[in-house]
Amino acid sequence: MSAAYENPDVRLLGELQVEARFNLRNTSGDPWRPEEGFATGFHIYDSETGTLVVDGERQPPPGDVAPGAAVPVDLRFALPPESGHYDVFISPMRENVCWFYTLGWPFLRVEAIVEDGRARLERVRVVTLRTIRRENLLRAVGRAFTLPIATIARNRSLIRTMVRRDILGRYRGSFGGVFWTILNPLLLMLTYFFVFGVVLRARFGSDPSKTRFALYFLAGMLPWLAFSEAAGRAPSVMLEHRNFVKKLVFAVETLPINLVVSGLVTETFGLLLFMIGLFLARGAVPASVVWLPALIVPQVLFTAGVCWFLGALGVFVRDLGQVIGFLLTLWFFLTPICYPEASLPAAALPLLAKNPMFVLVRGYRAILLEGQAPVWGSLWKLWIAAAAVFILGHAWFYKLRRSFADII
Repeated sequence: MSAAYENPDVRLLGELQVEARFNLRNTSGDPWRPEEGFATGFHIYDSETGTLVVDGERQPPPGDVAPGAAVPVDLRFALPPESGHYDVFISPMRENVCWFYTLGWPFLRVEAIVEDGRARLERVRVVTLRTIRRENLLRAVGRAFTLPIATIARNRSLIRTMVRRDILGRYRGSFGGVFWTILNPLLLMLTYFFVFGVVLRARFGSDPSKTRFALYFLAGMLPWLAFSEAAGRAPSVMLEHRNFVKKLVFAVETLPINLVVSGLVTETFGLLLFMIGLFLARGAVPASVVWLPALIVPQVLFTAGVCWFLGALGVFVRDLGQVIGFLLTLWFFLTPICYPEASLPAAALPLLAKNPMFVLVRGYRAILLEGQAPVWGSLWKLWIAAAAVFILGHAWFYKLRRSFADII
């Protein structure tokens, strides 16, 4: 330590006026001389962005301050009138040389909030930049886990309204209307069934019947439809809603979530149809369906993280929409949806089994068709991977979103 702050007293003198009084003791080995530019000053930062907003006045000591000696400091300053959170750093400095708090010296930090032209002091303490960086890191880690969930919860009414608008608007004026929400995935699944089940005669297990193939194929398509619909539209979602992006008060991070929920609505209808077909084919629906939430939750988390990532990247890379279509097609055929796992090369199976969609497809089939719970060894890894993608995807989107309005 090279300076000590004794008996700090910080108080408000008016709506925005602040007074900071303390004794500043020289605990370094060198004297502080005012003719060498030594003084005590303050910086005011916007705590949300870390931007320096005020480079305050300096107060030089009345004379030399020898090592071990102290000098009284009485600083008065005004906080910015704009509403926000502010940090005031009060520290020794040398004019045209440095501020000593940037060298690791302790400084007096005053945390204040300005609302409607009135200031409120929150916390006053002596800290170092290292302490602040450590606290900011811990706070950032905590926010990385809580902010995505808090954002969705806070804007749930907006998400519900936007999803309804998206589903109704997508098919407005068409003959089928909202029934295309069911017809589109149904026609797609029938097409794949015809190609692989009828033309190529793919089969699952030892049962050569088309019914078994249809059930296993459709069970694998359920999670894929929800994921591919959302991921395929994510690169262009910000461009499609550019009017919302340019509005400062609109929560743009909800736009990719709207796609996730829309895909989930499509899957819900598909799941209901599948349950009816399963009951007609086998006469019962297994009790193991109670395990479905254990797969749907990580599926939603993973899809949301991917959509946040693609939605933000699509603003900067306009060709991403074309590329993602090819990648989704490749991803589909690398996932054993329309063929059994046994068809995969044995050498590639350990690698392909790490595909989250591979785990989801296997889990859906185990729950819906085999009356079993998902394999625990794969399930917990899926949860961890999905949570990581969810957090990192939101962090990526949150970091880039300030540039959207300028680029779009």
